[in-house]
Amino acid sequence: MSKIYFEDIKVGAKTVSKTRTVTKEEMLAFATKYDPQPFHIDEEAAKNSIYGGLIASGWHTAAIMMRLLVDNMGNQRAGLGSPGLDNLRWLLPVRPGDTLHFESVVIETRRSQSRPDMGVVRSEVKVYNQKDEAVLSFNSIGMMMTRPA
Repeated sequence: MSKIYFEDIKVGAKTVSKTRTVTKEEMLAFATKYDPQPFHIDEEAAKNSIYGGLIASGWHTAAIMMRLLVDNMGNQRAGLGSPGLDNLRWLLPVRPGDTLHFESVVIETRRSQSRPDMGVVRSEVKVYNQKDEAVLSFNSIGMMMTRPA
C-alpha cells in the first residue's frame, strides 16, 4: 500500500477506528502509576464519589485514543507528529468494560509557509463508548510530509 501524504488528505474526510474494551485491571494500573485519585484507584471511595463507581483517568482515555489512532494509521501515513491539540474535554466517565472507538473528521488542511515539505491537518476527534455516547473530544493538529517531487 502506498503512503498517504499531505496532498491526499481532504477536508471532510472521516476516519472511524476499531474498538477497544477497557478493563478494570488496566484502569487501576494506569491510575495507580499516573493519576492516583480515589475515584480512579479505590472502588469503595469511588462508590461514595459523585461518579458512583470506579472510573478511568481521563489521561488513560486519551492514551487509549492515541493507541487506537496509531493502530488505525499503521505505517501508511507520512506523519511527522503533532505540536499539540486544542479543546480537550472529558465529556463522560469511562468505566470498566466500556468499549471505545474514535471518529475523526478533517476540518482544515494547509501547507506550511516556512516548511514547504510539510503540511498541517486539523481534525475534530471524538471518542465514543459502546452506547455511542461521546466520552472525550478534542481538535487535533497533525503535521505531515508533502509528496516528494
